[in-house]
Amino acid sequence: MTGAVLVTGASGLVGAEVVARLIAAGREVVALRHTAPEIIGTAGNRLAVDDFRIGDIRRPGFGMSAAVRAELGARVETIVHCAATTAFDATDSEYAELNIGGTEHAIALALDWDAALVHLSTAYVCGMRGGVIPEHELDHSSEFGTRYEASKFAAERAVRAADGLRWTVVRPGIVTGSSATGEIREYKNLYTVLKLMVEGKLRSLPGRYDATVTLAPVDHVADVVAAAVLDIAAASGRTLHAVGRDTLSLREISDVLAEYPSFAVATFVPETTFAESDLDPIEREYYRRIGSLYTSYFTRRQTFGTEHAEELVGHPPPGSGKEYLRLLLDHCLESGYLGDPLPTIEEVLAGTGTEWNR
Repeated sequence: MTGAVLVTGASGLVGAEVVARLIAAGREVVALRHTAPEIIGTAGNRLAVDDFRIGDIRRPGFGMSAAVRAELGARVETIVHCAATTAFDATDSEYAELNIGGTEHAIALALDWDAALVHLSTAYVCGMRGGVIPEHELDHSSEFGTRYEASKFAAERAVRAADGLRWTVVRPGIVTGSSATGEIREYKNLYTVLKLMVEGKLRSLPGRYDATVTLAPVDHVADVVAAAVLDIAAASGRTLHAVGRDTLSLREISDVLAEYPSFAVATFVPETTFAESDLDPIEREYYRRIGSLYTSYFTRRQTFGTEHAEELVGHPPPGSGKEYLRLLLDHCLESGYLGDPLPTIEEVLAGTGTEWNR
């Protein structure tokens, strides 16, 4: 019988899917949560986890008592560290406490328990550097696009530098909906920018049409993390890019958005000619508060190697090109997140769905 797996951020978007896969594989899961009373999967399903623990990654030992730490230390074989803030507008102290400090506390527990650590990072620790980014690389030769990336770089560096630690790093791209259905449990980060764009609230943004973004279907990210846990010997000392098979250029994204009559399509202009002062007051406020946080993604040209992840998972990543983007957009429409929901077959047959097609 293999040991238990402690998952931090177990109620989060990726953490919940990791928990589901580990339970399905017959592993004992200890779900660490801060406030969320239950774990909800991507499709809205509640996951049955027998061992919930309250913890705070900002505190040494995750804030657990010495007795609880000793009890878990005798059972836990692997720590999966998913908990972090992914907000791009967090304060420096929040990044320091949650992303860097939380990882340092996970490292300390793993060493104390002689447990392996699977750490969730981000593919964008490479910062603004272009070209092909190999999985083994942790290079800081260029600036970061966001302070979030800088915090995850510092956290990953701490993992790699910890003497005696058995570690694996998983680096997702931009986490998006299921590769099969487009479903996602919560709309945030780049989804928020997309919503403002298609609603015409962000009409002009700095960027280049040959820039690329790399999406990461949430199910594939969880598959990579779970594969690392289930074959921890093979995964130890490796960095795994959990990203989709295809990159998307801004030109391709704009072309797909133009296929939807109800969507506005933003214009990307060179950084040298973009001026915030040219925006009208309302758009300027949307840009300052939200759009400006994400514009670094509209200027990079990067491709992420996936050789190690493919070898461990046993198959190539799912598609993440234009067809996948359409799947995501259709789900956003069906759920009501973007525009008017798509009509059901029953509505079309009853003649009540014609307004959407105007």
